[in-house]
Amino acid sequence: MHWYDWLIIIVPVLFVLYMGFYTRRYLRDVTAFLSAGRVCGRYVISVGDIAGAISIIGLLAFVEVHYKTGFALSFWSKITAPLGVLLSLYGYCMYRFRETKAQSIGQFLEMRYSRKFRVFAAGLRSLAEMLANMIMPALAARFFMYFLDLPKKFSVIGLEISTFNLIMIIVLVIAISIICMGGSMAIIVTDTIQGFICYPLMVLMVVFILCKFSWTDQIMPTLSARVEGENFLNPYDIKNLRDFNYFFLIVSVVVMFLHRASWTGAGSTSNAAKTPHEQKMASLLGMWRNAINTVFYVLLGVAVLVFLNHASFAPEAHKTRQKLISQISEDIVSDSAVRAKVQQTISEMPVQTFHPGVDAPQSDKSNVDTRYLDKVHQDLIEGKSEEEQGKGNSLFQQFRTLYYQQMLSATIRNMLPGGMLGLFCLLMILAMISTDDTRIFSATITISQDVILPFIKKPLTPRQHMWMLRWVAIGIGVFFYLGSSYMAQLDYINMYVTLVCTMWLGGCGPLIVFGLYSRFGTTLGAWVSLLSGVFMSLIGAVVQRNWADYVYPWLERHELVSAADKVLRTLSAPFDPIVVWKMDAVKCPINSYEWYFITMVLSLILYFAFSWISHEKPFNLERMLHRGKYALDGERQISSPWSWKNLYNKLIGITPEYTFWDKVIAWSYFVYSMIYSFLGTFILVIIWNAIKPWPMEWWGNYFLVCFLIVPCCMVAITAVWLGICGVIDLRAMFRDLAERTINDLDNGQVDGHVSLADKAQLEAIDAKKD
Repeated sequence: MHWYDWLIIIVPVLFVLYMGFYTRRYLRDVTAFLSAGRVCGRYVISVGDIAGAISIIGLLAFVEVHYKTGFALSFWSKITAPLGVLLSLYGYCMYRFRETKAQSIGQFLEMRYSRKFRVFAAGLRSLAEMLANMIMPALAARFFMYFLDLPKKFSVIGLEISTFNLIMIIVLVIAISIICMGGSMAIIVTDTIQGFICYPLMVLMVVFILCKFSWTDQIMPTLSARVEGENFLNPYDIKNLRDFNYFFLIVSVVVMFLHRASWTGAGSTSNAAKTPHEQKMASLLGMWRNAINTVFYVLLGVAVLVFLNHASFAPEAHKTRQKLISQISEDIVSDSAVRAKVQQTISEMPVQTFHPGVDAPQSDKSNVDTRYLDKVHQDLIEGKSEEEQGKGNSLFQQFRTLYYQQMLSATIRNMLPGGMLGLFCLLMILAMISTDDTRIFSATITISQDVILPFIKKPLTPRQHMWMLRWVAIGIGVFFYLGSSYMAQLDYINMYVTLVCTMWLGGCGPLIVFGLYSRFGTTLGAWVSLLSGVFMSLIGAVVQRNWADYVYPWLERHELVSAADKVLRTLSAPFDPIVVWKMDAVKCPINSYEWYFITMVLSLILYFAFSWISHEKPFNLERMLHRGKYALDGERQISSPWSWKNLYNKLIGITPEYTFWDKVIAWSYFVYSMIYSFLGTFILVIIWNAIKPWPMEWWGNYFLVCFLIVPCCMVAITAVWLGICGVIDLRAMFRDLAERTINDLDNGQVDGHVSLADKAQLEAIDAKKD
């Protein structure tokens, strides 16, 4: 890193922090702190979400997955396209949640079920959210340590300071400072500014990667050189892929329906739009915005894969792996003799080369990386007793996890020239800021509004309320720091997050979806559904966390390994090859996604069963959604009768609220996503391959055109449009904030509704006779 790299980083970051401080002048009431006064337009939300959608944890997780699966699985993910299109166009869950006027998920749960359930569910959600997100500072700290090649410790005036802890503190202080400056309003403004910066940076990175690596001479050969059943290009040849395979897609489809609104009601933009329709349009624009994120993530994954595996880069890849393994051993191997042995073994290894098309194809069990990792594993358990080997296996699991997580930072450091290093580092810092403040604020809202406020009998003043939110945010920051310092994450990032979030997501889907769309769901059904998710999650977490240390050694001592293996293979046999359970000394045979799916199915069955048992009378949905006689803001024309004239509009969710340009956006999105992407590049390809299977070269050209060239063209079209409209919307937002009057809102302290005025009006309507 040169001086101009640091200048590239410092100036934009200081400007972002200044804009966060600037928003303080508009902080007039609690609504401004919680939901930016609900004056945000669709483009501010969409541009801000560009930065929010990019994160270090997301990028590391994506590279982890696609380093193991390549492009092939991405083809089958297109099956979710029509579902995503229709859910966005219809405003599934999001529109109705916005109609409730709830400013948090807990307020909605109190309206639909009970106050006790609100407190328990909100507390559970916050706990799951914080456990999932508390590894973010640790991942960010390690990322920058490995990327910038920083020492583990350094001394200042005789004091030894941990670089890891210092970076975590800086990360959290920046995020919490933005929250304390202006809450949701500061986050939205800073995220929007970061979105303006991140968009061109991502485009620049995409262009650099496409220029550095040859598609025909380097990328295609590397992706093609895989054993049968683990193909990185041919989606019809992936039956032996483990962890991220067809079952992963099945879980994704179920999640799209059950958990559309599971994380809504918190964060900076969930309730910040002017109207439910603006929130719906922001969600729709978000699907356009995701094009650049997808291209950026995919290309980074491919770049890392080619750089570390193609013979053209073998010397640089060898040095990268040696340095990475040395850093990891310094990080987690406490025994100095074992650490020195690992480092010596790796340093003595010759350059490992792989010539695609000449050498034997690579597989998940045998590739260039396993040549290094097998040496490490051997050094960690060699000459150890049975009990010590269990600890060695556990340490190797941590080692392997860090290896695949940090290969991105180690590779990028050796791949980018000066100047580009500074730009990439800036992109990662902005991604870190936008993600950390949003996640901390999300947990802050839930804990403050749904766990603390229900127990405060005397209404807080706006000043007291905002300071309470600030102190809760600081407390969550401390929790994140402690969690990052002591948590050993032993699985893929996606799987770790899935496992801990199962505490909430395992049972919350049915009670939220059917709470919004049905009249029969009951409080008992909601309790049983949620508690079943907690119970199943705890079992999964305990078993996975202690598998290598205690569970497998215990089974081995009692000679139960063979019996357990037989049971697991028998249970998974009907679903082979997408689900394969067999004993492993290092890793639990049932992965996090499989456990997550089992938990969701169980909780759904229990919700229906116990709601049916305890059902007495239909729930009044109109009152909760403020429709009909309960429409406090006036009746909205959100539906129209079916006719041949409006048939197509009805099919894609267009309502009388849509303006001409809204219809243009909706139809453009529908044509691109459904006609081109789903029918043209998915269904037509399946039919073609059913008649005549494509050769490998055709699949390579397909992914080049459909996953890179066309999305890049879409990015070029949408970048200027979103940028100009985002600036206009941001100016309008500041104008509307300046014109707002001071409102002393109780934000749902009394009964889960947004304001006392709403409560009084609804009670008056209920008292009237129809």
